[in-house]
Amino acid sequence: QVQLVESGGGLVQAGGSLRLSCAASARSFTNYYMGWFRQAPGKECEYVAQIDWSRAYTYYADSVKGRFTISRDNAKNTVYLQMNSLKPEDTAVYYCAAAYGFGLREKDYNYWGQGTQVTVSS
Repeated sequence: QVQLVESGGGLVQAGGSLRLSCAASARSFTNYYMGWFRQAPGKECEYVAQIDWSRAYTYYADSVKGRFTISRDNAKNTVYLQMNSLKPEDTAVYYCAAAYGFGLREKDYNYWGQGTQVTVSS
């Protein structure tokens, strides 16, 4: 069983930055690919980014490529999402998730956090 707790959300102006954190209570954190998803009001959950256990490979949705950076600290059992040049359309609840392998879909992920709200004002 893996528990994930996100933090770092908040209200920011367009063009600003936020860094989200996700702390995992996993005995073997390096067993998992870690991902971020987001869900805006009235919209479906959207894949944002993923990182493999070794930090050698990262993957991003086209909508955030070049603006967001996913990273992880395996010694701290934590994954991060650095978000720069934020836009109002980035407003959503952001979820951290853990998977046993590579995946771009919600169903590829086995464990989910409760989410943290990110609001970008124009």
